[in-house]
Amino acid sequence: MDENIVKAETKQFIVVKLGGEQYGIDIRYVDNIVRLQKITRVPKIQPYFKGIINLRGEIVPVMSIRTKMGLPADEFTDASRIIILKIEEQGAIGIIIDAVKEVVTLSTNEIDKVAYDAKDEKSNFINGVGKHGEELISLFDINCIIGEKEVV
Repeated sequence: MDENIVKAETKQFIVVKLGGEQYGIDIRYVDNIVRLQKITRVPKIQPYFKGIINLRGEIVPVMSIRTKMGLPADEFTDASRIIILKIEEQGAIGIIIDAVKEVVTLSTNEIDKVAYDAKDEKSNFINGVGKHGEELISLFDINCIIGEKEVV
């Protein structure tokens, strides 16, 4: 075997559905995936925050990516899930998604960066597009999704 062949770096993503589209979440940020449960409303928070849940004694804020991205409101089904993300500086946060599809491994040469388009609200939250077979998966920029900055 030729030692000069450079192995492309790979990343794993959990593929989730939001509306009719597929999005990838870097698996390094995913702490847990839980069924939808009672979300306790909290007054005077941003409209995309749905409230908080009690996850094994830990209070976790839950947000709607759909609301934050300007998509139609969440439609809860048996497939709806809350993905618990762990971000070092911010602790845990839950995001509501329509369904979990699969885990995929993408090499860096299967991921294209996306051009930033200030007019396209959704592009603010996407930092790449993964090619998995014939399917395209928009890859979430987790820091933009959970960041506090408002999209204008």
